[in-house]
Amino acid sequence: MCKIWLEYQGLPILGKGGAEILEAIRKTESISGAAENVGMSYRYVWNYLAKTAKVVGAPIVQTHRGGKRGGWAKLTSLGESLLKEYRRVEGYVGELLDDQDHWMAVGLKLSARNRLKGVVEEVEKGAVAAKVRIRINQPAKVTALISKEAVEELDIEAGDEVEAVIKATEVMVAKESGKT
Repeated sequence: MCKIWLEYQGLPILGKGGAEILEAIRKTESISGAAENVGMSYRYVWNYLAKTAKVVGAPIVQTHRGGKRGGWAKLTSLGESLLKEYRRVEGYVGELLDDQDHWMAVGLKLSARNRLKGVVEEVEKGAVAAKVRIRINQPAKVTALISKEAVEELDIEAGDEVEAVIKATEVMVAKESGKT
């Protein structure tokens, strides 16, 4: 299992939960109906939509308040595009991780097909953790939050070839010894 999310200018905007919210809005044409459908509070869903709109600079949902026929909500073209892109990436990564022939062809025998080779684009070291942005060879990027000590122990720098090793709850970074 891996977690996928879309980013805009380095900020996360859409992950699995957000995609579920957008699909529920598309299905129910209602924010309250969508919140109920995904088991989240109306306030959480509303705040999520507002936060995402603020990050991307445009609304992802168009709403109309009640009246005789009641209110409605629908995805804007940006909301539709984000949902479509998330599902495309999710499908692509899922296919890649499930492609046992691919992993055997590159000489890796894994109990879980969960390694993606790529090049480090950026390393941000914090006091305790470090964020390592990796451009993988397939058309996608993976961001791993790992300990600062791991970055230093592996001597990871921008431009290094590494593998993103995906565990059930996180993304680790691996680097062959002796390669710089």
